[in-house]
Amino acid sequence: MTGARARLLAWSFALAVLLSGCSSATGVDEAASNQPQPVESAHPVAGEVALATQAPPQAAPSPTSVPVPVPAPVGTPQPYSLNLYQEGDFVPQYTFDWCVAASIQMTHNLIDDTGGGTWAGRAQQSELWEMARMRSSDSFNGANPFGWAAVLTAVGMGPYEVVSIADYEDALQAAARAMASTGRPVGLVMWSGRHAWVMSGFESLGDPAQFPEIPVTGVRVLDPLYPYGSGQWGPSPAPNSLLTPDQLATQFVVREPRRWSSALPTGYLMVLPRR
Repeated sequence: MTGARARLLAWSFALAVLLSGCSSATGVDEAASNQPQPVESAHPVAGEVALATQAPPQAAPSPTSVPVPVPAPVGTPQPYSLNLYQEGDFVPQYTFDWCVAASIQMTHNLIDDTGGGTWAGRAQQSELWEMARMRSSDSFNGANPFGWAAVLTAVGMGPYEVVSIADYEDALQAAARAMASTGRPVGLVMWSGRHAWVMSGFESLGDPAQFPEIPVTGVRVLDPLYPYGSGQWGPSPAPNSLLTPDQLATQFVVREPRRWSSALPTGYLMVLPRR
């Protein structure tokens, strides 16, 4: 009986301790729940910042093909004309020998549109003839196409060069191309090497700069011997006359090789402007 009571008292004491421990734990939880909760910081953590500022993923651009350039179609030739002549550009030759010198004066007048003065005086023409003669070399002791080209270049209108072209149509096309590309006149060696004219303009079926082999339909000329002409070669056309190729061909003929020594082949002789 005494032992039973002792065990009963011991069990009661253990139960009381156990209940007291449970009450104490519950009170701590309640106290914690009753404390004010910490306010979340307004600044997000680093991981959130990176996430917030990261741009939404972009779709990968689809590859684009590079367009292949298509060559522009060649335009249709349109009638073309060029005329450098203005009233007062014509100058007559003052002697039957000074055709080259008069042609140099007219070339200057056709090029110079600044109002700087017309080259037309007799004394100047005589001086230009002497300059051309001194730059020429032929058995006739006159001015030949090489002297003509040399003086044009020396006085600031060049460069000019002497060319000989065997085919008549090719020669006209070369003259037109030279005029179109430089804006300067062409010298024509007439009468099989005996006379000088100036080509002041032309007409063609298209722009020679775009269509180099376009036919030339008309040539404008200045003959310093006007109005006298020649009993053998025909009358001098009026200044800046527009001649057909057939009309021009009656006086613009193949240069006669015996007239002066030259390494140039036989052909239509011209003094061409170059760029």
